[in-house]
Amino acid sequence: MEVYLIRHGIAAIRGTYPDDDARPLVAEGKEKTTKVAKRLAKLGVYFDLILTSPLVRAKETARILLTEKLSDRLEEFSPLAPGGDLEDWLLWYQQSDVQSLALVGHQPDLGDWTEMLVWGEVKGQIVVKKAGIIGLNVSSRETLIGNCQLFLLTSPKWFI
Repeated sequence: MEVYLIRHGIAAIRGTYPDDDARPLVAEGKEKTTKVAKRLAKLGVYFDLILTSPLVRAKETARILLTEKLSDRLEEFSPLAPGGDLEDWLLWYQQSDVQSLALVGHQPDLGDWTEMLVWGEVKGQIVVKKAGIIGLNVSSRETLIGNCQLFLLTSPKWFI
């Protein structure tokens, strides 16, 4: 099982919208995210499902992945919003049957979730850039914390 944690693309500057949840991707964010998605498609990456944060910038990022044919299924998943709880995703995951999954969300949560899944503790060391990707191999549906393998951690510049 492969899980890809993908940070949303470059969004409007914080504070420019009364509701931070409504900040959209800017043109550069859409362009870079599209280039990353096209490169993933060329590499043969495909997701059984894309789960996205309900925030506008994450949903726009997820829709770009969908448009570039990286999946045909997209669902909002509120635990991917900033401050979301990894335990909620773990419960969801144990009941799912997907073999390749994309989680579109936010930093520092994606980095923290990765650290928990790989090392079993948050160290504050893994940072994913906007439109960057983390790839994890998951070998069991039962005991994920501290048992996943990191196979990819890259900024978008390596895909465009």
